[in-house]
Formats: sequence, structure tokens, C-alpha cells
Amino acid sequence: MPDARFFQRAGPFSLAEIAERIGAHLGDAAKGNLIITDVATLEDAEITHLSPFVDPRYYSSYITTAAGAVLTTRNLSEKFPRLGVGLIFSETARLHYASVAWLFYPEAVRGSVVRMRVAVCGNAIVGADCQIEPSAVLGTGVVLGSRCQIGCNTVIGQGVVLGDSCIVGDGASVSHALIGNGVEIFAGARIGTAGFGFAPGPRGPIRIPQLGRVVIGDNVEIGANTTIDRGGLGDTVIGAGTVIDNLVQIGHNARIGLSCVIAAQVGIAGSANLGDGVMIGGQAAIADHIVIGSGARIAACSGVMRDVPPLITVGGAPAVPIRQFHRQTTALGRIAKSHRSDNAPK
Repeated sequence: MPDARFFQRAGPFSLAEIAERIGAHLGDAAKGNLIITDVATLEDAEITHLSPFVDPRYYSSYITTAAGAVLTTRNLSEKFPRLGVGLIFSETARLHYASVAWLFYPEAVRGSVVRMRVAVCGNAIVGADCQIEPSAVLGTGVVLGSRCQIGCNTVIGQGVVLGDSCIVGDGASVSHALIGNGVEIFAGARIGTAGFGFAPGPRGPIRIPQLGRVVIGDNVEIGANTTIDRGGLGDTVIGAGTVIDNLVQIGHNARIGLSCVIAAQVGIAGSANLGDGVMIGGQAAIADHIVIGSGARIAACSGVMRDVPPLITVGGAPAVPIRQFHRQTTALGRIAKSHRSDNAPK
């Protein structure tokens, strides 16, 4: 369960109250008065804890858990019946677990705090109820909305605008950027750095000035040590609701649509254009000027070298429709097996 040294817990709540507050269904009304003090994994839970069971691979942990209550789906509970446990049913159990976790661990309410040793330029504007930690730097013309949190050793460069309720983690840097409301930038991220733009010259590459911005919509999450380059002349754009994992590289002038999901170590080259709801698996690479249609899915470790139509899943390098990729992989396996058999000692 969460460590009280780092997370402040609310509650306790009755099981019936939890079900009502998150909009899920109580399996047995007789269990409604059960008092739940915390959330925990199936393996670590105690009798006053609630645990999620959303994946049949954790069947053995579910059968042996000491949790007093479990959030799951009706289908899983019928497939793996368990007596003596208070059940809450939801067909979107993973989503409802997020609601339970927020119920027990709401975001802390903080007053306005500007720590010692913070460098804030005179014309920077800091909204109400912001928290700025030691050694942070706010440059000329910076605007912070209300309730922003700025971590230690963070640098917010000249002219940057952040909306309300933004969080910028320790050691991050933000420049040349306009950022919406509710954006969270994790530790060590680099937003607005100069893009990789060069022209060949008589004595080697000549850097092209990067004169664009990064424009980030509302409720975007940007993982630790991710880099988003500013545009070369236009803007690099990250659509509202998009989630970006750690160690992702997004090149200059890339445009990411609404509610995309980009896993760790993905590289998106300059001027790539992603539609809404695109999902990209870890370590995939997207070539420059590629267009990926809305709702497309890119398998992990893929190399995308040509446009991808909407609602298509692709995999491999170069990426092809996923069924074709699986057929190719199977065929290669058969060829390799045949080759080994042909060369076996007689």
C-alpha cells in the first residue's frame, strides 16, 4: 500500500460509500458497512483494504488475497468465484480503480508558497496559490496561472505561459512554450529546446535558427526526461489530453493530436503529423513528415516509414499492417527452421 511518508491518505470509507462515490455497483449489500481504510495490491492487502482485480493473469493472487474488498468485473468474478470478499463491480474496473485511488489520495491543497533562493524576474506574473520550490528560476515575462507547482532547480524561460493547475517537476526546463491548464511535466523533461535543424555548408553543417514554439493543450502529461523541440518556423503542437511516457523524443514541427498515448523511448521525427487517439508502443520510431491517421496503433519497436491510415494497427520495421507482420514473422521462422534441418548432421 502507499507509504504514508510520501502520500497523505483520506478516509476511511464504507464499501457502500466507495461504490456510490465512484459510480460502481456493490456486489452484496450485506458487505456495504465494511470499513475500508486504504488501497493495496492483491498480494499486500489486509482485511481493511480494497484491491483491484482487472486482469485474469492475477488469478492466483486474487484467490489468496487477504483484502476485505475487491474491485473487479462481473465476468471475472463469475469466472473466478471467491467467497468472503466484498465485491464492487464495474465493466471499466481499471478506470474506476483510478477513482478509488483519487478518493483515498486526493491532491494536497497547498497555499501560495515561494521558497527561499527562488529567482523570479520582476515582471513575472505568479497566480494565486502557486508553490515554487528552492532554486527554481522564472524568467522575464513568465506567466503562471493559479495553483501551479514548480519543482526544485526548474527553469521556466522568458515569455513562457502556463495555465492553471500545472505541475513542472524537479530539474525540468521549459522555454518558448505556451501551455494550457492542468498540464503535468515530470522531472528532467526538456520543453522548447532547439530542434535538430541543419543545412549542409562548405565547412560542415550550419544550424538553422529554430524560431517556432511548443504549444501544449489542456490536461497533457509529459514523462520524465522527455524532450519536445520547438518548431523551426511554425509550432510543435501537443493536443489536449495526450499522455507521453518517459524518455520520448518529439522533433520540431511535429503535431500530435488529441488524447494520444505515446509509450517510453518513442522517437517522433520533425514534421510528423499524428491524428487524434493514436497509440504508439515503446521504442517505436516515426520518420519525418509521416502522417498517422486518427485511431491508428503502432506496435512496440516498429519503424514507421510511410503514412498510416486511420484505425489501422501496424508493426515491424518497416511497419506494415499487423496481420501481414505476423505472417512475415511466421514465414521467417519456418525458413529458419528448415535451414537448420537441412544443415543438421546426417
